[in-house]
Amino acid sequence: MAGTLWLVGTPIGNLEDVTERARRVLAGADVIACEDTRRTRGLLTHLGIRAPRLVSFFEGNEERRVPELIEELRRDRSVALVTDAGMPAVSDPGYRLVAACAAEGIEVDAAPGPSAAVTALALSGLPTDRFAFEGFLPRRAGDRRRRLEALTADPRTLVVFESPRRLPRLLGEAAEVLGDRRAVVARELTKAHQEVARGNLSELAARFSEPPRGEVVVVIEGAGAAGAADLGEAAERVRELTARGVPRKEAVDAVASQAGVSRRGLYEESLRPGRPGSGVEPEEAG
Repeated sequence: MAGTLWLVGTPIGNLEDVTERARRVLAGADVIACEDTRRTRGLLTHLGIRAPRLVSFFEGNEERRVPELIEELRRDRSVALVTDAGMPAVSDPGYRLVAACAAEGIEVDAAPGPSAAVTALALSGLPTDRFAFEGFLPRRAGDRRRRLEALTADPRTLVVFESPRRLPRLLGEAAEVLGDRRAVVARELTKAHQEVARGNLSELAARFSEPPRGEVVVVIEGAGAAGAADLGEAAERVRELTARGVPRKEAVDAVASQAGVSRRGLYEESLRPGRPGSGVEPEEAG
């Protein structure tokens, strides 16, 4: 008979946010697999729980740890999986352990807890009916830009994690690629120095021109109907400028900055035929 893998949500900042169920599961676990054993040991001490066997489980050693933990579960032992903060298996290598348990027919259960992504979304004031969680965007500039470009037309609110060090670059690139949309930078959620900064991407890029301290979640407005209308009007201005002899790239750069829309989206939209009666004819092919 196999044991149960428990996914245990832990506080994202304020230790008062741990649930009674999470406390009970951690106290009864035979093994706790955790991102940082020192941090988890500190949480257990705060909760008054005598630490069972702690096993490190993080990006880089999960390939070796998964078979070891599966073997523990086969021996009818209870394994609790935690991260340093929030829900395990979400933007986290823990999903590989969950997948392995599912393949083995081993029971997986959850003692749910806080999530930085959902907390930031709820605090943002941006639409919450549909959202896309992107986790951490690629670190390499070209890959990150391509990922942002792929999200240009996505109407859902976007939620991303980012390191404080790369935050200024992300905000600037997002403003350039997605357009100057509304956004929120949520920093140090539930902690003493929590900050929820709202504004357009360009405003936030200026505000966080220097990397801040602490954990960061960025929430960005999706591409909506209003944005599409703005893009159409901006494209008309680009066509007017190109009809006067302004190079298309220069026209797109100028209008995109003024209108707060995506340069790539504006360039592509400006290549479509002008609105009837606008007095602007599409450029001749070739």
